[in-house]
Order: sequence, then structure tokens, then C-alpha cells
Amino acid sequence: MDATSDPRPTLWHIAVSHFNEKARWALDYKEVPHKRRAVSVPGLHIPASMWLTRGASQTFPVLEIDGQGIGDSTEIIAVLEGRFPDPPLYPADPVQRRRALELEDFFDEELGPHLRLLAFHELSKDPERFATVIARSAPGAVSGLGSGAVTYARTYTGLRFGVKSEQAAEVARAKILTALDRLEAELGSNEYLVGDSFSVADLTAASLFYPLVLPDEGPLPEEEPPPAGMASFRAPLEERPGYRWVETMFRRHRKPAGALAATGVPPG
Repeated sequence: MDATSDPRPTLWHIAVSHFNEKARWALDYKEVPHKRRAVSVPGLHIPASMWLTRGASQTFPVLEIDGQGIGDSTEIIAVLEGRFPDPPLYPADPVQRRRALELEDFFDEELGPHLRLLAFHELSKDPERFATVIARSAPGAVSGLGSGAVTYARTYTGLRFGVKSEQAAEVARAKILTALDRLEAELGSNEYLVGDSFSVADLTAASLFYPLVLPDEGPLPEEEPPPAGMASFRAPLEERPGYRWVETMFRRHRKPAGALAATGVPPG
């Protein structure tokens, strides 16, 4: 099909990013036929996002739909909920919906940035593992920059996120543990965070915890072990109810790529 006549939305994404996984999961959960595109070099997503969203966003994911570029995973889900309401991610009950959106905001702000920082902090100490992640998210960087791809990525993440700071990494570890405590407190003995069905709150918490848990259904499955520092951080958490809940949410609600072939969604 000619790309100019293809009516499907396009998701511009970073394959290994947890905020991008949040948007991918929403599209896949709703079985929305779409295309996926990525940039070939880390960092180029910033000008690409600004161009696609007319300056409204500086990062991926960005969803192109009906002539608009929608940045930010939360805004993307809001648009999808309006255009493709079934199956719903927003609870029908107004009180439950408000709580689900509040939890989405909490995990967006209090978990996502800190887990990203810690992941890059530990990756910067493990060049071989970092090269694997780059190959998954921006294969063009590996072929174009060779061994310099890791150096470039370490410099870029250091400048953009401050990942070289051990003090910042300690703050991130504390924030992640606080988010896990909040997850478990909100769940109690329930299966889901809000009501008795899967919602945007569950999708957000699970997707943003994936770099820690590495569920088989995620972009970086368990067979690709984490850096040593991340492995030692997560080891005492593996038996916690919240950690196991993330695995359950992915296993129960994250459709594998093969199951989406009929919708025209490429794996990525």
C-alpha cells in the first residue's frame, strides 16, 4: 500500500522505552491497526518529535492520527480512548475514572523518570549490554557508528538525564521503592488497581515497571539479563507482590506480536 494513502495511525517510538511501551500496549490492547516508525540514531527523536507535534513535545512516543501529531503517552491514550473506546481503559464510573487517572499521573511522574535514570545509569557501566539495547532501539546507530555508538549513547544520556551521578541514582532507587510500596498499598488484596477490571492505571504501572521486572512479554525479555547493578537492586524485590503483579499484568493483558498480525501491527 502507498504510504501516503495508508489510513492507519503511525506510532513514532523508541523500541525499548517504558513510556513508549505504555503507548504500544494501549494500541495493542485496543487492537488498533497502526504502523510503527523509529529514528536511526539516539537523540534524533527530539527534533523529530518537535516537528511532528509542531513544538508541543520533545520526545517519543508520538502518535500521528488524522493529520495531528500527539505527543506524551498519557495524551495518546486519551485520544485512543475517544476514538477507539472498546475495550475501555478508562473506568465508566466517574469516581473510579478519576482515581485511575490520578494513579496514571503518579506512576508517570514518580516512577517513570526515575526508573529510566537508574536503567541508563547501570547500562553506562556495562558497554556490552548497552550495545544490545542500542541495537534494539536504534540499529542504524550501531551500523553507522560502530563501537562509537555506546560512547555516543553514554554521552547523550549523561547530558540529557544526568545518569552518571551516583547521588541521582540513589534518589532514583528510593523513588522506585516508594512507587512499589504505593502499588502494593493501592492493590491490597485486589487483582486490579481500580475496580475489578484492567484500566489505564494498571497499564501505566505495569509498563513503567517493565525495565525492572523484564517480563517475557516486554521489549527486553528476561533472557537478556540486566546490568549487574540493576540485577542486584531487583533481586530482593522479585518475591514482592507488586513485582509479581507486573508479571501477571503482562502475561494476562499484553498481547504478543503474533496475535496482532491480523491487525496489521508490525512487531517493534
